[in-house]
Amino acid sequence: MHRFDQMPPVPLTLEGSAVLHQMLRVRWAAWRALDSAARLEILTEASEFVKGLEKNRSAAYALLGHKGDLLLLHFRHNFGDLLEAQHSLAALRLWDYLEQTTSYLSVVELGLYESTGKVYGSLAEKGIEPHSDAWNAAVEETIQRQREAMRPRLFPELPPAQFVCFYPMDRRRGEQKNWYQVPFEDRQLMMAEHGAIGRRYAGTVKQIISGSIGFDDWEWGVDLFADDPLVFKRLIYEMRFDEVSAVYALFGAFYVGKRMDSEGFRGLLTV
Repeated sequence: MHRFDQMPPVPLTLEGSAVLHQMLRVRWAAWRALDSAARLEILTEASEFVKGLEKNRSAAYALLGHKGDLLLLHFRHNFGDLLEAQHSLAALRLWDYLEQTTSYLSVVELGLYESTGKVYGSLAEKGIEPHSDAWNAAVEETIQRQREAMRPRLFPELPPAQFVCFYPMDRRRGEQKNWYQVPFEDRQLMMAEHGAIGRRYAGTVKQIISGSIGFDDWEWGVDLFADDPLVFKRLIYEMRFDEVSAVYALFGAFYVGKRMDSEGFRGLLTV
């Protein structure tokens, strides 16, 4: 019988699209100080650029609340493509009238707790030494097989839903409760329970998880997309009661926005 406590504790993951969130505030006083002809010229250039972004897995959202006026969300194949999008935006004349309040960098991530448990268990039962050539080959075969099966989820199109809710999160690493010291098998069971709640909302909300360990200040970013923003509250509230959230989750700031096309973008800045 295999023993999970004798195997590597790190679950396998799959990585896909590079993701950048940009939260922006309009410098309203400077923007209003321009004459109407200058504003129209700058806005026409920017709205045409937004049309191009929409065709390249980006979206613009009008933010609610004091944390900003605008959220730009970009999905790209790699970080180089994200940097190109970032530089292109900074080259717009409108950028002189925007202030970036924060940003978030991550990659779409799928955790493979179940597959990890199966492959690690199978290798342990065969007596194959962790991290040996045979072990690494079997793990890589599992990753490649899962990557092909999960490709649409790893490189998703931006959902067309009206609203987005984004928040970063960590797993607790305190003195009393530390996710990274919990045995693999226990974490696997908790994550299965956690995922089951999300699947019950599959028809009303689209969830995209992105990993940011080593890329940003939190460990994961969560994007929820829905036409009814109340679904965000219901889903997140229900998840608060499962063990992985109630005991081990830490949450950052929440951002909620309504999607805008190029015309909506013009409307936001028309004064």
